[in-house]
Amino acid sequence: MPSGSKLKAGTNSVRSKTASVIWLIAVICALLLAVGALLIALNANQDNSIVTFVLNGADFLDGPFSRDNGVFNFDAKDAETKNALVNWGIAAVVYLIIGKVLDRIIRP
Repeated sequence: MPSGSKLKAGTNSVRSKTASVIWLIAVICALLLAVGALLIALNANQDNSIVTFVLNGADFLDGPFSRDNGVFNFDAKDAETKNALVNWGIAAVVYLIIGKVLDRIIRP
């Protein structure tokens, strides 16, 4: 096999692995946001260290889709739950869309 085709195969392998890692990171971010929203909806014990870790991680990842001051803000009954479900749900979908777009752009 000529050296040019070896280089191309190696480059394609690196691009494929990079795209897979980016997609995996996007899925993990979306999963963390979804689990955080579920924990808020289930009124999980926020004194638990695992629950605190998930909620802090989701708060870190939410960007403009914050449960406190996000795109949608509810004021009625169960406002905290609705804010978390809607805003973090949208953020999770955005992570998945961006991750898939980047995956398609990078993958050979």
